[in-house]
Formats: sequence, structure tokens, C-alpha cells
Amino acid sequence: MSSVPVLNAVTQGDVLRLHPGGAWIAMHTAVLERLFDGVASQVAAAKALEIDMTDVVEIDTIGAWLLEKVSRDAAQAGRTAQFVGVADRYAGLIEEVRQVNRRGPKPRPSVNPIIARLDQIGRSAWSATQDISVFLAMLGALGVALLGVLRRPRSLRLTSLTYQVYRVGWQAIPIVVLITFLIGAIIAQQGIFHFRKFGAESYVVDMVGILVLREIGVLIVAIMVAGRSGSAYTAELGSMKMREEIDALTTMGLDPVEVLILPRIIALVIALPILTFIGSMAALYGGLLTAWFYGGMQPAVYIARLHEAVSLNSFEVGIWKAPFMALVIGIVACSEGLRVKGSAESLGLQTTTSVVKSIFLVIVLDGLFAVFFASIGM
Repeated sequence: MSSVPVLNAVTQGDVLRLHPGGAWIAMHTAVLERLFDGVASQVAAAKALEIDMTDVVEIDTIGAWLLEKVSRDAAQAGRTAQFVGVADRYAGLIEEVRQVNRRGPKPRPSVNPIIARLDQIGRSAWSATQDISVFLAMLGALGVALLGVLRRPRSLRLTSLTYQVYRVGWQAIPIVVLITFLIGAIIAQQGIFHFRKFGAESYVVDMVGILVLREIGVLIVAIMVAGRSGSAYTAELGSMKMREEIDALTTMGLDPVEVLILPRIIALVIALPILTFIGSMAALYGGLLTAWFYGGMQPAVYIARLHEAVSLNSFEVGIWKAPFMALVIGIVACSEGLRVKGSAESLGLQTTTSVVKSIFLVIVLDGLFAVFFASIGM
């Protein structure tokens, strides 16, 4: 017999008999596909299918699977399909191929929705407990490191601290000024647009001044720092963790918290109040320009009204919030960086988690401060 594969199709009544012959092996894959294309219409029209393997002289997994595919397509269409004349030496291969992917996916066990909800709540509570535990552990380690620096001031890495202040403070000034300027201008424009209906455009100055100095200024700056510097801290520490540099510091007898984390957090605590002041001034200036060009209010009137509307307490409230927000951002960013595992996926996940948690906690802290200062009359 010729080793070239052939496929003859004979229709007898409602039964289509396929007679493959020759060598049904991988080297003839292109020929085999053409043979099946030639009988596809007959296979689709037949009510029953019979595959006679008597003339097959050689067959491998590719050939067996092509024949099995025809058989399965017929079975899925509700037609019978069977193999006949299979040689003993090929029977095992044909049977193995016939058993591939025969098992359907296991049905998912039905779960009580109440139990599923309770399970979800429990997992969320456990995850929150772990997050709080990590936060408190980092806060404690930071306190111990700070006490060590107070006992031995020379142990503070002043070069690292100065560089971090430059990174999170000085380099952040342009973007902070731009964003807060626009925020102040937008608040003033919206205030003028709505207050003009009541002839109370001058109260826009009160709104801009109090909002910016007490709430919006520090909040916007803290969110920007969390996204800019907090994510950078997490990525840096996570990369060090992946490259085992933090383990190397521990092996050398150095405290990673004192060497890596303390200078970064102190830099944030120093830089964020300064950025808050600069951002608040930029927002007030943006409000001034908007009130001048959009509302027709002269700068001298704006400044005089600002002196009347805003007290020193409003400025102090915003500035007092900044160091605490910086501390929260730094602790979350550094703790998430230390939780990075040995993969790039873990690094990206923890960086994203760091930014989300930092922004959430900053907003929560701002709300707590608002309640606190209101209760003491500030």
C-alpha cells in the first residue's frame, strides 16, 4: 500500500463509511486536512458515521486525533459514530485519544448565600485585622528607631534625609503649585457663578479661603504626595525586598527601619507641611485671579475680604493636619513595600494597594480632624 494518506467516502443509505488508508502521521498533516475538507459536506449530511481503519498502515497521535475529531463532531450533532477494523497495535492509541477531554468540568457545589456572605465578611475582617497589625508593627518599629536616633543623634543618616526631602519636597513643588492653583481657580469660578444669582459674589472669598486653608489645600497635597512619593517608596522598598538587599542589611547587623524607612518618613513629615503652605498660597492666588478676571473683583478687595474672612485658626488647622497625614502615608507606603514577594506582579499589586490605602486613610484622618477641631472650637 502507498504511504500517502487517502480518505475514501462511501454512502450506503443513511450511513457514511469513511475508509482512511496509508500513513496518517504528522508529516502529512497538510494532506490530511485537505482530505477532511473534501468530505466535510458528506459528513455533515450523514445520519450515521462509520470509520473503517482496515487500510491504515501507520498512524500517530495527529492522525488519530483528526479521526476522533470527526467522530466527536458527528456525536455532538446527534449522529452515531464508530470505529471498525482497528489493528491491535493501534487500538491502544485510538482508545487513549478517544478518552481525552471526555470528562466535563466538575459542577460547582451550591453554596448557601448567607454562608457565602458571612464567609466574605469574615475574610474582609481578617484582612483588615492583618492590615492594622502591619500598620501598628511598622509604627512601633519606627518609634524604636526614632528613640535610637534620639539617643545617638549621629546615627541619623543626614545625607539620606536631605536627599529624600529634596525628592519629596523640592521636586514636588511644580506639580503641587499647578494642581492647587487650578483647584483654587475652579472653586472660585463655581462660587462666583452660583453666588452671583444672589448678589453675594464677595462671599466667594470666604469660601475659597476657609476651604483651601482648612480642608482642600492639605487634602489635595496629601493625596498628590501619596500618589507620587508613597508609590515611589513602596516600589523602591519592594524592589530591594525582591533583590534581597533588605535581608543583606539585616545580615550586616543594620536595622532596615533605621537605615531605609526612618529617613523617608521624616522627610515626608518635614516636606508635607511646607508643600501644604505652598499649595494653599497657590490655590488662594488662583482664586484671586479668577475673582479678578471672571468676577470683576479687584485684587485689593479680594485681599481685604480674605483678611476679614480667614483667621489664623484656619491656617493652623490645615498645617496641623499635614504631619499626621505624612506619617500615615509613610507608614503605609513602607509597610506595603516590605510585604512585596518575589515577583513583579506582587510589586505592582502592593504599589497599587499602597496608594489606595494611603488616600483612604488620609481622607478618614481629615474627617477625624474636622470633628476634633470642631469640638474644641477651632
